[in-house]
Amino acid sequence: MNPESGPDTAERTPSSSMDDDAFDSPAPLADDRRLNTERVLPSRSNAQIAVASEAIGGPVGLHAAVGRSRHWTPLRVVFLLALIALGLSWYGKAGCLQQKPAHPADQSASAGQDAGKQLNWNNQRQYYGLCYSDVIAFYDSQRLTIADLRNGTMPYRTYWFAQNAAGEQVGPRQYVSQPVLVGAFMYVAAKATQGWQALVDGTPIPKQLDVVTFFNISALLLALLWLLAVWATMMTDRRRIWIGALMACSPLLLIHAFTAYEVIPVAMLALAMMCWAHRREVLAGLFLGLAASAALYPLLLVPVLAVVCFRNRRMHDFWAAIACAVIAWLTVNLPLLISYPQGTTAFYRDWWQRVPQPDSLYNLVIKATGWAPSTSLVNALALILLVAVICGVVYLAARVPAPMPGRIDPVAPAQLMFLLVAGYLLVGKEWNPQSSLWLVPLAVLAIPHARLLLAWMVIDALVWVPRMTLFLDPGRKWLPEEWFLVAVAVRAIFVLVLCGVVIRDLLIERAPAAPAVTGPIYAGATG
Repeated sequence: MNPESGPDTAERTPSSSMDDDAFDSPAPLADDRRLNTERVLPSRSNAQIAVASEAIGGPVGLHAAVGRSRHWTPLRVVFLLALIALGLSWYGKAGCLQQKPAHPADQSASAGQDAGKQLNWNNQRQYYGLCYSDVIAFYDSQRLTIADLRNGTMPYRTYWFAQNAAGEQVGPRQYVSQPVLVGAFMYVAAKATQGWQALVDGTPIPKQLDVVTFFNISALLLALLWLLAVWATMMTDRRRIWIGALMACSPLLLIHAFTAYEVIPVAMLALAMMCWAHRREVLAGLFLGLAASAALYPLLLVPVLAVVCFRNRRMHDFWAAIACAVIAWLTVNLPLLISYPQGTTAFYRDWWQRVPQPDSLYNLVIKATGWAPSTSLVNALALILLVAVICGVVYLAARVPAPMPGRIDPVAPAQLMFLLVAGYLLVGKEWNPQSSLWLVPLAVLAIPHARLLLAWMVIDALVWVPRMTLFLDPGRKWLPEEWFLVAVAVRAIFVLVLCGVVIRDLLIERAPAAPAVTGPIYAGATG
């Protein structure tokens, strides 16, 4: 059975309409005679995949029974690819998990020290080894160690002060500067680390550094969330179910799966879009509220759903989803906002007070012109440009002609969301390398051009190399800063090209994909 077949019964159409007596079969016909006639088959629609498929027997045959496999289904194949990619991503961070004997006089270790051992981050190993991860660094810097937990530390409730070279406390109070859902994730991983270390203490099981256990537990949970995001993305457009393969093998995943906690909002937003595609407005609102509790960018889905519902006369569905999103967000955030308002709002205050980051286009302008804007000016400019991006996307959606009877509405949530998130990154004052993961599921849904997507992902992933150079001491730098600025500019140009492709696809009227628009398979396109 060719692996392009799958078990999705909702996508199959019965072949029983044919007169079985009209055919002389050499063997009894199978009991299951359903066929999926709508699925896009990559080995027949993509020249490169068609050539690559020769290694496993060639493209799927014209008379292949697509949709019946019980073994190598598309979902299982893509999950296997994703697990391999996640394993390679973990291996890429393993260089920062090596340990060495601790020396009290050694001040170069930046995280994790217990039982006479410490992480080997000497001589800026985490930067020249390209293995730096916020997950590792946050264990110590965000007060998540076992010693802190024993002292009653809890995110958003506990605060601390920075220390100068003399060990004196300086500056304002510092809190966990992460959205609530991310802070809760970190706290759960820290408590699991405490429990695991206590469990293996005194047993033959080798005991590793607390921070290593914390990273491994976090990586396991993030990997499960990424698999959930892949599944949700595949189910959003089941006619193009193989798009999950590009998401599972993305070069960005290889570099940034465990760089920070971006997988959490990606998974929640993917679930929200899947539920919306299958007309589950309440669940879509629930996951949207959770996504907004893990990052700011998922809020851009609100104008997207408003446009799609207005075009399709589904405003009652829009208000139902938004009401559920607000309830979900308040359920997660309100208890902490009431109990610890200073700690809970620290993430938003820090974001507002942050200067333009090296990855932003503002930094390019500053470096090129010598411009020295204030933080308030950059904040105002970023907000004005973001509003302009939202208005532009709404105007674009309004310009797209309404579909003729029997045709799919060309305005899909994934396309509009891709444009808005890309605009958010382009006009924002920070674009961390791992933030590009936000675009991956949206891009594979919105852009049906695998080579173009793969080229962008490779370029975007390579930005990590000159980015790490910025933190190295002058004697260790292997690239000048100009290489990083060029990489940022090239990445921005590639994203603009992708936006142009999406806009072109929206404005070009498409031929009908089927005589009638029915069933959940088309829900992703109709919104």
